[in-house]
Amino acid sequence: MPSLIDIRRRIRSVKNTQQITKAMKMVSAAKLRRAQDRVIAARPFGKMLRQMLAEVAAAAAGNVEAGQNELLARRPERRLLLVLVTSDKGLAGAFNSNLIKAAQRFLIEHPEAEVTMELIGRKGRDFFRKRRARISGDHTNLSAKPSYADTAAIARKAMEMYRHAEIDAVYLIFNEFKSVVAQNLIVTRVLPAEVPQQAEARDFIFEQPPAEMLNQLIPRYVETEFYRALLESTAAEHAARMTAMDAATSNAADMIEKLTLYMNRVRQASITKEIIEVVSGAAAAE
Repeated sequence: MPSLIDIRRRIRSVKNTQQITKAMKMVSAAKLRRAQDRVIAARPFGKMLRQMLAEVAAAAAGNVEAGQNELLARRPERRLLLVLVTSDKGLAGAFNSNLIKAAQRFLIEHPEAEVTMELIGRKGRDFFRKRRARISGDHTNLSAKPSYADTAAIARKAMEMYRHAEIDAVYLIFNEFKSVVAQNLIVTRVLPAEVPQQAEARDFIFEQPPAEMLNQLIPRYVETEFYRALLESTAAEHAARMTAMDAATSNAADMIEKLTLYMNRVRQASITKEIIEVVSGAAAAE
């Protein structure tokens, strides 16, 4: 049976941990608000860009040059680039483990393909570097301050590899922010570019030929998809960490309550034992 000093030390340790988890929850809540605002502001832009791409693609449907765009070329998927977006820090519940499991499942589902990984986030980088995966590059500290320029550079690298036929497809794995308590695990193909289909071309007046506009819009569309993935992942990470720290704080409170009850029982047993010894000694003296 542990002594009262050991139990008090354990209670003090749990209280210190509870203060840390509570502070981390508050920090994540503040960061989540800003990240959520960025995601909500970026979603309409992405939606309008996809709609514009569909309009231009419908207008350029009969143009031969539009069909010769290198980013639209489809090839047998023998060499793949998998872009995995994880976080740089832990203590976010199953946020990173679900992403890593999805990446491992992707590798199992494509046994005949040569998969190269582009890793965004320290957790995914550390995991797959230890397992000697084929890595073309890794990027850290992007989620702290998501920047379009940083993600656009990664997207341009992927597009250059695709144009030079070094890879046959580009897949993106990330967590999409749904709510504070839920995220959607997304596995999507970015290249070859999927041009949204428009039912029929509407009567627009284009200053440039639609084929030229399509060639300019597709790279911007791919860059936007990479940037949106980082924004969604950042918001989902803060939401997952806030939920995990809230659960840890509640668990710490429950543990403190149980330890306090146990400490009182041990102290009461010690007092009862001392009283019995005193009474027994007095009875023996008589």
